[in-house]
Amino acid sequence: MATDYDAPRKTDEELAEDSLEELKARRADKANAAVDIDEAELAETLELPGADLSEESLTVRVLPKQRDEFTCSRCFLVHHRSQFAKEVRGEPVCKECD
Repeated sequence: MATDYDAPRKTDEELAEDSLEELKARRADKANAAVDIDEAELAETLELPGADLSEESLTVRVLPKQRDEFTCSRCFLVHHRSQFAKEVRGEPVCKECD
């Protein structure tokens, strides 16, 4: 909870003057406070499964496999040679699939 350190502090007398009803009302107000969410804005950013994405384009630069990389024979991902675990029947296997 944020604290305003520049706000004037109440003295002991002022704190004693606060009635129990006021304190309960403040607690209820804080409990009822909710963040306002703009449902229209939320609906615009929400993508539903099966949405038509035919007009969307995606540009990805694909690099060929480098000399220090291998393709795992189990997960078929390209890994750096530091991820090499073993060979099974002559095929490389990464540490994650080992």
